Amino acid sequence: MTDFKTLDDVDVAGKRVLVRVDLNVPMEGDRVTDDTRLRAIQPTLNELAQKGAKTVLLAHFGRPKGKRDEAQSLKVVIPALEKALMQDVGFANDCVGEAAEAAVARMTPGDVLLLENVRFHAGEEKNDPAFAAELAKLGDIYVNDAFSAAHRAHASTEALAKLLPAYAGRSMQAELDALTKALGAPERPVVAVVGGAKVSTKLDLLGNLVAKVDYLVIGGGMANTFLAANGVDVGKSLCERDLLDTARDITAKAAAAGCRIVLASDGRLSKEFKANAQNRVAPVTDVAADEMILDIGPDGVAEVSAVLETAKTLVWNGPFGAFEIAPFDKGTVAVARKAAELTDEGRLLSVAGGGDTVAALNHAGAADSFTYVSTAGGAFLEWLEGKDLPGVKALAATR
Repeated sequence: MTDFKTLDDVDVAGKRVLVRVDLNVPMEGDRVTDDTRLRAIQPTLNELAQKGAKTVLLAHFGRPKGKRDEAQSLKVVIPALEKALMQDVGFANDCVGEAAEAAVARMTPGDVLLLENVRFHAGEEKNDPAFAAELAKLGDIYVNDAFSAAHRAHASTEALAKLLPAYAGRSMQAELDALTKALGAPERPVVAVVGGAKVSTKLDLLGNLVAKVDYLVIGGGMANTFLAANGVDVGKSLCERDLLDTARDITAKAAAAGCRIVLASDGRLSKEFKANAQNRVAPVTDVAADEMILDIGPDGVAEVSAVLETAKTLVWNGPFGAFEIAPFDKGTVAVARKAAELTDEGRLLSVAGGGDTVAALNHAGAADSFTYVSTAGGAFLEWLEGKDLPGVKALAATR
């Protein structure tokens, strides 16, 4: 994963640099409600501008399915992008053809130009070589700074990288460096925390991790399936009873690989799934028929914290409980803060990712202390599953 070129390997002065970025940001009307992805690309774009590049941005927005849809135009992102970059950003109302070519031709060194949504063309998601060739006409150099789109084999993420000298942007570089340190060549012991609602959505993830980590801590609703597989009655807790044999298979594979699976010994139980519902803490072996396990309990927090005390590397995806509603956020918050504390002390390299995970760490006030927090959802998960990411593989192929 480390076999790729970066901006350190190229002179961009006066060059037309096509940069694939992720501008698929959440909106409320015409207002960007979360500028995290805009801030992530700021280092790359500012560096290119300072070095005199003509920076041409390629991005998608929404799901227009290969047809022009003004409601999904990237034009709406420009004010927030200009604020993040602290400079003017030009706009072309297409990403190929005369409009794009004329806009690029007018650029001077230091300029930034945003091209219209690449998904307005069917060739983008089809990874069409002809469409990629049209994009390539607009640039001299290709930079991918969109790890969050790297799991898609699309024209602007994969085919284009094979047509121009290709490099990783600073955000992509930071992501790949962090992921390599976390699982590619980690310092051991390695702990993986995997939470979430269902085992069925993370079978590939669990199967890959048991062969790579020393401890697999399972939380959230999926922990109930493993508890049930061990013969524990989990009451009316979320549980995939058709996957009990699968849970047992994963447990057996973990044992064979020398990976210890950690399940909390107690939980916070309630008869209702709502904020501030009446609840109690009890061993997981003491769940009534009408109760649900909605979080790990204090003993579980202590057990996971003890594992983290021995660890050198942590990979985290998914919360321990229903962290969105109090008091079922306590377990996730406590473990997140423990991981943050160990990271701040220099004792732990911590990498986390996935939408719920980022939200949970922010809720705990722990995200800023983690070594790296990935905003990529699907790409981060596929990397954890051990899959090749087309956008990353294309960069490595140009080495």
